[in-house]
Amino acid sequence: MFLIGVAAMGNCFHLLSTLRSTHSSHNTSGQSKGTKPISSTSPSILIGSTPSNLTASSYEGIHSFDSLPTPRTEGEILASSNLKNFTFTELRNATRNFRLDSLLGEGGFGYVYKGWIDEQSLTASKPGVGMIVAVKKLKPEGFQGHKEWLTEVDYLGRLRHPNLVKLIGYCSEGDDRLLVYEFMPKGSLENHLFRRSAEPLSWAIRIKVALGAARGLSFLHNAESQVIYRDVKASNILLDSEYNPKLSDFGLAKAGPTGDRTHVSTQVMGTQGYAAPEYIATGRLTVRADVYSFGVVLLELLSGRRAVDKNKVSTEQILVDWAKPFLGDKRKLFRIMDTRLEGQYSKKGAFTIANLALQCISTDSKQRPQMREVLALLETLQDAKDGTKSLQIEPRDIPVKLKMRPHASPQRRRTTNSTSLPSQI
Repeated sequence: MFLIGVAAMGNCFHLLSTLRSTHSSHNTSGQSKGTKPISSTSPSILIGSTPSNLTASSYEGIHSFDSLPTPRTEGEILASSNLKNFTFTELRNATRNFRLDSLLGEGGFGYVYKGWIDEQSLTASKPGVGMIVAVKKLKPEGFQGHKEWLTEVDYLGRLRHPNLVKLIGYCSEGDDRLLVYEFMPKGSLENHLFRRSAEPLSWAIRIKVALGAARGLSFLHNAESQVIYRDVKASNILLDSEYNPKLSDFGLAKAGPTGDRTHVSTQVMGTQGYAAPEYIATGRLTVRADVYSFGVVLLELLSGRRAVDKNKVSTEQILVDWAKPFLGDKRKLFRIMDTRLEGQYSKKGAFTIANLALQCISTDSKQRPQMREVLALLETLQDAKDGTKSLQIEPRDIPVKLKMRPHASPQRRRTTNSTSLPSQI
């Protein structure tokens, strides 16, 4: 049970405790992954990876990791990825020579362009013909960008889940490094929450996004070879035409600890405001750091505020610090709720989400729930119709086997601020 001294949270804590007991007594894998610390990284004082944009309807109903030999070299990773190897000429044609009017956005990784390819042959096609794709082109300078490009190919070349973006292919030709994803027409969660011109997301859609993102993270954390996403944030949650969320940008992902190890030690990287405090302080990663970052996203969904907003007064710039005092009090919670909701949300559901967020952002990582528990609570909330009546419940994700070799830790921190790319990133 989570020991947070707020009496009003009793029901929420009791439910999570019950779920925890249930999971520990029904672990079909034979291993207690629920209590095993896993590597996860949250941001450090630093700043964020470029959001990737895309998705894949073809992934619906697929929950698996391809059983491929553990890659050890770049050549083996590319050969085992099950992705199309595009030529640079093909992608130049698909994006109309990377014209400015095809540009979707720019981030720390590089530029993202809109392109068109034939759905069957995956060859370049004329604008308006075939399938729209997002083509991410690596900036030519920097070894770090290449490592993240290779990491994305490695993970997304084998990961299969409805709540993870679909990587279609890649290009490695000379100094050029590109990635090709399915296009996500609704862009990023960040854009919908924080752009003044964007239509406000309804309460039902916010619950839908939280639930789908939790499914994706739970899938990663509970695979036989656990994966730490390490970059949970609103700009990396992309939405398809029906607002189904998918996690994107796996450039910072890492394999969890193996054997008797309780964590993965690495240089701190990520996005300011989303980073777990223990990770910032020690560089030790566990899945609990992903949980912390997810808690911050829950706060963004509740409040409509950014994790860090330098335009606010000093006491309100860090969302976690500002919101935490209100989360356990039903009478005060309305003070942090997004005014763009105009009061159109379930009060009971909002309080349940607030309590869950409070547990996720606990400064004591051991007191945070695991993502499978977070997912179960969100599904229970939906079943109870306390969050929304309009969403459809999907079957619980089942952990599956992934054979993967841990990646070397990044060599340097990012130094650019987290910024959303216009539509797709």
